[in-house]
Amino acid sequence: MIESLLAFLGATAVLAFSPGSDNIYVLTQSVVNGRASGLATTAGLISGCIVHTTLVAFGVSAIITTSPTLFFIIKLLGALYLLYLAYKVYKSDAKVSLTEGTPKKSYWSLFKQGVVMNILNPKVTIFFLAFFPGFLWEPEGNTVYQFYVLGILFMIASFFIFGSIAVLAGSISGYLKKSNQLGVVLKWLQILVFIGIAVFILI
Repeated sequence: MIESLLAFLGATAVLAFSPGSDNIYVLTQSVVNGRASGLATTAGLISGCIVHTTLVAFGVSAIITTSPTLFFIIKLLGALYLLYLAYKVYKSDAKVSLTEGTPKKSYWSLFKQGVVMNILNPKVTIFFLAFFPGFLWEPEGNTVYQFYVLGILFMIASFFIFGSIAVLAGSISGYLKKSNQLGVVLKWLQILVFIGIAVFILI
């Protein structure tokens, strides 16, 4: 159990830090409108994860109960999806773009926007479906409980990292703008994590 949770936290931390639409949006809000705006956006994005956790927890748990073979197929498809994400990252530009002129919004509006952005993004549910099952430490046990444990850990780790990005936005954004090498390092780190998780799920 401890080994699975530590591996899960490590993978989550790297994924949360790697450049993506969510953390770049948090970074942009923080740079343009201040740290509090970035933290409000972070809170909204993370809160939406509980919906995706619930969908995956009850949906996959029902499948596990019905057919272990279907559960293996889900894990296999999840591994293939993660390899596809690694390929997409490989083909993408390593530069991090920060959009200037982000309009100022109230903290409550940013929180709500973050929640809606997360809930209405089907890719998050697909990612959870690919990511979470491989870290269940007891597939024959109470899987709903295990999925919620993973979901809460994912939310805590992501909030801590996204929040840190918001707080340190000024220095981080300046460094990212100046350093193309950092973007390349983060790109390949993300590729390795996706491949590593896919292999972990399969074996």
